[in-house]
Amino acid sequence: MESSASLEQAKHALLLLGIILGFGVFSGLLARLVRVPDVVVFLLVGMLVGPGLLGLVDIKADSAVNQMILIFGSSYILFDGGASIKLRVLKEVWITVVVLATLGVVITAAITGIAAYYFLGLPFIVAMLLGAVLASTDPATLVPVFKQVHIRERVAQTVMTESAFNDAMGAIVVFAVLGVAMGGGGFSPVHALTDLLKQSLLGIVIGGGLGYCAAVLIAHERFGFLAEFAPVVTLMAVIGAYMSADGLQSSGFMAVFVFGIMLGNVESLGFCRSRVERHQLDDFVMTTALIMRMFIFILLGTQVDFSLINQYLFAGVAVVVVFMLLARPVTVFVCALPDRRAKWTVKELLFMCWTRETGVIPGALAGMLVGMKAPGAQIIASVTFIAILMTIMIQATTTKWLAGKLDLLEEQ
Repeated sequence: MESSASLEQAKHALLLLGIILGFGVFSGLLARLVRVPDVVVFLLVGMLVGPGLLGLVDIKADSAVNQMILIFGSSYILFDGGASIKLRVLKEVWITVVVLATLGVVITAAITGIAAYYFLGLPFIVAMLLGAVLASTDPATLVPVFKQVHIRERVAQTVMTESAFNDAMGAIVVFAVLGVAMGGGGFSPVHALTDLLKQSLLGIVIGGGLGYCAAVLIAHERFGFLAEFAPVVTLMAVIGAYMSADGLQSSGFMAVFVFGIMLGNVESLGFCRSRVERHQLDDFVMTTALIMRMFIFILLGTQVDFSLINQYLFAGVAVVVVFMLLARPVTVFVCALPDRRAKWTVKELLFMCWTRETGVIPGALAGMLVGMKAPGAQIIASVTFIAILMTIMIQATTTKWLAGKLDLLEEQ
């Protein structure tokens, strides 16, 4: 009986995965027809097939299957984004990236928290906790958008790199504020800064080390005996980079992003690959990243709690409007404008002000707070989903239009 029950569960899980893939394929075609980023359509389709409407897919947010898809999917999408980063561009804008990913997170959290305090009537520390959850941008959303909408190189790579690096800072701020909210002691700036440096540096070292090893195995003239297995190497290394960094209490997402940067710049490291090998790996990464996008955003859509959103809809929308139209612009101009090395134009700064979608990472943080029964966790989860819906459906769909208006589109 036990084995029969396990078999039925396995069949049910396989059916759900098949349904997601089927809807994902048609969603991708629809996105291409209407010329919007596919993550937008995936999210809407997920809401349609979820338990709130058709009820075809119901995978709980705290289930092992969902968590595995989120972790691996986000990691692989982030690896894909890192592989598209050019080191020569990063050298020019690294100051902006660092300041946005550190000070920028604090500024965004503070402004959004103040808005939540006034519009939602939350206790101040709970409002700050909400601001901290929303403060980090989401690489799993931004990377696919910039893969489909070709923006001026240094702008796109700055925003993608910021989104990869600020998830560590965002998590640190969330748990620092949570400690105060739950009576776990006061906030220590020194401890928070030390923790940030530890997570960042360990993530960079682990990702860089594994990336170099992978480059040797697939692109070295003498030792590249795994060249024909390059796609499998990327799968192994993405999992290894995330798990190694996470096991050492550092940022797994930063590790996989740096791993992607290393593998995407093998020529700069003194290695070489044939055109055929390069195209084979690129095709594999592109297809795998597409499948991960399907799963992540369709599942995210199925987990939208409509009743919870309705309960705090109007005040939540007001908070998100402040978050989009005030917090982000202030953050960008304060953090990026002083960077004389990058010499940002007003048009580039305006584009970065608008481009900061919220998605998987803030959603995961909100889910963790609900599981921990943190103060105001249900309200935080509600406003977080409102932010996810608004930023993806408004900002992601207008990215190409705005880039065109600001003369930031690049011909391919």
